[in-house]
Amino acid sequence: MGWLAALLVLACLLACWPATAPAQSAKSASVSQLKLEQADDGIYLNAQVQFELPNLVEEVLDKGIAIYFVAEAELYRERWYWTDQKVAQATRHMRLAYQPLTRRWRLNVSPVPITNSGFGVSLNQNFDTLSEALDGVRRVARLRLGDISEIGEEGPHPVSFRFRLDTSQLPRPFQIGVVGQADWNISVERSARLSLEKMK
Repeated sequence: MGWLAALLVLACLLACWPATAPAQSAKSASVSQLKLEQADDGIYLNAQVQFELPNLVEEVLDKGIAIYFVAEAELYRERWYWTDQKVAQATRHMRLAYQPLTRRWRLNVSPVPITNSGFGVSLNQNFDTLSEALDGVRRVARLRLGDISEIGEEGPHPVSFRFRLDTSQLPRPFQIGVVGQADWNISVERSARLSLEKMK
């Protein structure tokens, strides 16, 4: 029951935060790089997202509460006679948490939502510092969209890419506490027409 009480106390602190101190505005996120690459086993999207983690979110992480990010991509085939046809989509879920016993940061990456009941099929990475862990979150590498036979390689492809901090996966008391707080609003979307690059 101790952890439940701690969650409730933290949720109350979050709810009262604007009344005790000026809200710190989350800096705008941006996508500095977005490209498609073709490999023998499919088409991949690579993206580089730029954002800074607000102090309030860092404090929550330091207390052992995991936070979640989601990267989503959709790829279309252009059609001159109709609206563009969506031919591929992919999602990547990321869970970032501090491990107090080892004093290290763990990043879990999965194509499906990561739940508290288990991490399922996910890639686990450990980092010595929060800065290194965030670099892993910001770099969305080799997000597989599908096979070349499904997508086709002719001409540029319209691509829609979205990245966000997913507050819906926070413990329920936190979901209530973060409503309306700019610190938790980390999101960006970018659309582009991209041509495939051959991977060396």
